Amino acid sequence: MGRLSRKVEILNAASKVVSKRGIFNLTLDAVAEEAGISKGGLLYHFPSKEALVEGMVEHLAKNYREKIANNAEADENQRGSWIRSYVDVTFNQTYENKDMNAGLLAAKAVNADLLDPIRNLYEEWQEHIENEGIDPMKATIIRLATDGIWLAELFDIYHIEEKKKQEVYKVLLKLIDE
Repeated sequence: MGRLSRKVEILNAASKVVSKRGIFNLTLDAVAEEAGISKGGLLYHFPSKEALVEGMVEHLAKNYREKIANNAEADENQRGSWIRSYVDVTFNQTYENKDMNAGLLAAKAVNADLLDPIRNLYEEWQEHIENEGIDPMKATIIRLATDGIWLAELFDIYHIEEKKKQEVYKVLLKLIDE
């Protein structure tokens, strides 16, 4: 696998700053230091803190969209493939980019309009959920339960124990296939 682009390295550094030090310590100086570049180098790629946070959200949305789409395409059972993929990626693959989720927290703190790529993604996802051959209300409830666990962990409100989390995951998948 090739070297990460400088922009992605900067986005990862910004996410680490938020995860390790908190939203209010997200400064251009802190990100430059974490990324191991000069502030001028950072400003070349992201001319403001708002642009940096916007990049974080867009990067997260792009990665999440791609993972879910790829999993849904690979699913041999087309009925419920999208919601099954959503549950799988959210439960099992968001931890690869756990720090990147911090971009959502930063966006809410810096400028809530920066969450628009995620809002648009959710509208797109809800459209998929309601049109893939399973009861749209049941699929919506499954998505909301999945989101609830993810957001509770993101906001550090509640971390369900791993064994119980895997049990919830299995029950949600079973509900999709019923």
